[in-house]
Amino acid sequence: MEKLKVGVINLGCDKNRIDSEIIIGSLSERYNMTNDPKLADIILVNTCGFIESSKQESIDTILEMSEYKEKYKCTVLIATGCLTQRYGSELLELMPELDIMLGVNDYNKLLSSIEEVLLKKIKVQYCSYSDENINEGQRVLTTETYSAYVRISEGCDNACTYCAIPNIRGKYRSRKMENIIQEVKGLSERGCKEIILVAQDTTRYGIDLYGKKNLHTLISKISEISTIEWIRVLYCYAEEMTDEIIDEIALNDKVCKYVDIPIQHISDDILKLMKRKGRKNIITENINKMRKNIKGLVLRTTLIVGFPGETQENFDELKQFIKETKFDKLGVFQYSKEEGTEACEMENQISEEIKVKREEELMIMQQSISKEINNKKIGMIYKVLVEGFNGETYYGRNYEMAPEVDGNIFFESDKNYDKGEFVKVKVTKALEYDLIGVVCYESCK
Repeated sequence: MEKLKVGVINLGCDKNRIDSEIIIGSLSERYNMTNDPKLADIILVNTCGFIESSKQESIDTILEMSEYKEKYKCTVLIATGCLTQRYGSELLELMPELDIMLGVNDYNKLLSSIEEVLLKKIKVQYCSYSDENINEGQRVLTTETYSAYVRISEGCDNACTYCAIPNIRGKYRSRKMENIIQEVKGLSERGCKEIILVAQDTTRYGIDLYGKKNLHTLISKISEISTIEWIRVLYCYAEEMTDEIIDEIALNDKVCKYVDIPIQHISDDILKLMKRKGRKNIITENINKMRKNIKGLVLRTTLIVGFPGETQENFDELKQFIKETKFDKLGVFQYSKEEGTEACEMENQISEEIKVKREEELMIMQQSISKEINNKKIGMIYKVLVEGFNGETYYGRNYEMAPEVDGNIFFESDKNYDKGEFVKVKVTKALEYDLIGVVCYESCK
């Protein structure tokens, strides 16, 4: 009998993507996979439930896929992920179209749940809570094979007042180092050249398992794998950047001199309301230390505007900090009022109109800063990871660019290149976020 086909739709962050890849790895042992939901007998939507816009996208996608039960082959509709973990039975009642609903700790029940629905024609729901389980297993990459995200821990202990993640994902728990190394070796054997380490807070890696922060040791061990050429670290906390981590980034040739520190704000008044551990003086001190010690450092951050109680004075302080610090990469989010969080109940909520205005102000400012920084790169030569050809030019990324969130380098060449190749590109023109260049044969910067 022909195997049933399963289609998996992933929504949300790169950590959710890893869960989806583990899910696909598990399902592919028993079912055929398809990228076309019209051909799928079983459709799984791995949802995001972080902020209002992502929740709405998840709900809309589930409803859209439910129509495939009427129009096409689908007989089983599954929802997993953060939205289902967060809302549990409430979501199942609101969406009777669902046949199976699993939380983030219940992917090991997926195969048995599908069999139960197919055989018994009943609905199945598991949304258990766990501070122990970490989703691990053989992954089927949904990214190109040359680049892969690797989760080094699950959950979070920071309890920021705006964030629902600790309630969804549980307390902070690191993966065993040997498991991570084994996973990276497996990815490298499949052609992976760039490893991107992710977690809710990468800088705290190992503190629960080894009694101390051990990110620098993990990076060092990964760099010993010969076929891995780039190691990139995301989601670092500025106040948690130890001298050991800074030194490892500075001295290890395989580590991209790219540090992602989502500071969220700089006003101590707002940082206190957010229950962030860092304060302006510590954040500034560590930024200066990183820039002093890491040659060619590129700094990325994300900010939240319109947090409850954010005054014009607080916002002006943030603007001045951005103007002075000149982050290479910067993203801005409007505060999202999330039920079940402390900030949701705070007084002095900011109007949507002000949130939009403040986001626009910061992004216009950053656009100018980014163009200024990029202009200084004209004439420089970079090692570039080729990611494709758009019909006119090749495009790729240098060490300064993380996938999906930063720009690209577009370049011309009279030779043909495959995805995943490294080439040297000389920058000839700068845009606000992208660079334009030509292939050259001089030594890389």
